[in-house]
Amino acid sequence: MEPVEEKPYASDMCSESFYLQQCLNANLQTKEKRHVCEVCNRVFSQQSHLKAHLRTHTKEKPFICNACNKAFSQQSNLKTHIRTHTEEKPFGCDVCNKAFSQLSHLKMHLLKHTDEKPFVCDVCNKAFSQPSNLKMHLLTHTKEKPFVCNVCNKAFTQKSNLKTHLRTHTEEKPYACDCCSKAFSCQSYLKIHLLTHANQKPFVCDVCNKAFSVQLKLNTHLQSHMKEKPFVCDVCNKAYSQQSLLRIHQRTHTKEKPFICNVCNKAFSQQSNLKTHLRIHVEQKPYTCDDCSKSFTSQSYFKRHLLTHSKESTVVI
Repeated sequence: MEPVEEKPYASDMCSESFYLQQCLNANLQTKEKRHVCEVCNRVFSQQSHLKAHLRTHTKEKPFICNACNKAFSQQSNLKTHIRTHTEEKPFGCDVCNKAFSQLSHLKMHLLKHTDEKPFVCDVCNKAFSQPSNLKMHLLTHTKEKPFVCNVCNKAFTQKSNLKTHLRTHTEEKPYACDCCSKAFSCQSYLKIHLLTHANQKPFVCDVCNKAFSVQLKLNTHLQSHMKEKPFVCDVCNKAYSQQSLLRIHQRTHTKEKPFICNVCNKAFSQQSNLKTHLRIHVEQKPYTCDDCSKSFTSQSYFKRHLLTHSKESTVVI
């Protein structure tokens, strides 16, 4: 039997011994956690961890992506980011085979299968499977809207809503219908539109059995039965059946005119008024009188004109 080689470097803090002084030093550092951040006093077991942490204070980002030049404070974050370019998703779900670029994303996804909701709102006890969803929900209590449009200063609770809103300024419509090539600014609008091709109307009125392709249209229709006007103006107490109608009305108080003509810069409080105005520039007159063939740019002008004929017919000689 060969003699066991002695480990000459013993730790004073535990029962472990080491062959090399370097191994003992590394062990002592782990036990002592003596790498302290001078800015916030946070303690780390390794010098490399402290060095990486210090970049959160110095804002230094030495790791740069070769594809898009985006910079990161840690090499691990750069490695994860590179997967957005390579589309590599090494972390797969065993339940549904969905793949993810980050392990943390997979862990969050797995909560959907277990129905586990560990993130609970302190205000109303509503539970969520992901911390980001809880964070978003909390804004409904605080009424905080941190995402502000740099064009019109409109604020939003979610970054995704701001991104969708910005398309109203850029007129970008990335979601195109494969059936008719009509394009939309957000995916939800496209999904609603696709129902018109499928002729699907799953939302049925209990009162008159009229069917609708989307829940929102059914809700609007139901109010015509109930004569309900739940949306009340804070300024003059005028009530409306739809929130969109209240929003339009409120502009009469705020004098807001968000719809601007790109030809002459004239502004309007309603999109329909801008649409009518644009006909002046293109000389479009879609409303034609059957009696005298005179044409008009708007329906209101056309109706006013029709009254002149009705007055003529009532004249007594």
